[in-house]
Amino acid sequence: MLKIAYSPVYKYTLPEGHRFPMAKYELIPEQLLYEGTVTDANFFHPDMLAPETGMLTHTRDYWDKLTNVTLSEKEIRAIGFPINEKFMVRSRHITQGTIQCALFALEHGVAMNIAGGTHHAYADHGEGFCCFNDQAVAANYLLHRGLARQILIVDLDVHQGNGTAHIFRNEPRVFTFSMHGARNYPLRKERSDLDLPLPDGMEDSPYLQLLRETLHRLLDQVQPDFIFYQSGVDILSTDKLGRLKISRAGCQERDRIVFDLCKKHHIPVVASMGGGYSTRLSDIVEAHANTFRTAQETFF
Repeated sequence: MLKIAYSPVYKYTLPEGHRFPMAKYELIPEQLLYEGTVTDANFFHPDMLAPETGMLTHTRDYWDKLTNVTLSEKEIRAIGFPINEKFMVRSRHITQGTIQCALFALEHGVAMNIAGGTHHAYADHGEGFCCFNDQAVAANYLLHRGLARQILIVDLDVHQGNGTAHIFRNEPRVFTFSMHGARNYPLRKERSDLDLPLPDGMEDSPYLQLLRETLHRLLDQVQPDFIFYQSGVDILSTDKLGRLKISRAGCQERDRIVFDLCKKHHIPVVASMGGGYSTRLSDIVEAHANTFRTAQETFF
């Protein structure tokens, strides 16, 4: 069964003037339930991230400032959200959701988080709407527990996974792969184990060909026994912050390539949703929903 992390605490209302489309976290599960792709049994409510688990990745000083809501104004501006206790509780549930997804993926082959993909968070600070780095926390949890030997992080958000790259820069058991818009945020990129910066305006065919070739090569090179997939839909041509020209069908084919390879090679995979900033909320929700549909079709 496809297990999906989602909780009512994922819902969060930002003050007026913030552009981040928080409503998608409520609308995606509603759409999947309405159309019959999943039932209530597919969803689980994640626990809250424990301090000792969070600090396998994040520094104690940063953890304390986040959870006690004592970040400086400069640190809050870098994250881009107003930080309060309710938001921190939400972030800890989302991050724990990715950990629990990893455990379900070991059992079922795949699991998914309605939120997460917070790849701009570093060990000691947050950036770009990201506080905790959920996939990094979950990867370190698996390594710490001896549940994975070699992890591959496949980051296909339009923005480079700079925080993830920096966290694992000296960790050979985690290979970071980021395929992103060359001219997109962040302005200063970190060095992933493999970066593929893409030119503005890239369309479906060259994008998908490059992804297929790269993933086949990485499976041979890295030989992962676990994959985390950052499946941001800000690669869409309709995205306000992206610079690529990928169609919705192309975005879904991207998901199919990743899931098919994981299924074929018996590699457990966890997908976190990442970004999406199209003008129409329906475009964001539909593209994210396609990721869940594709996982359901591929594995079950």
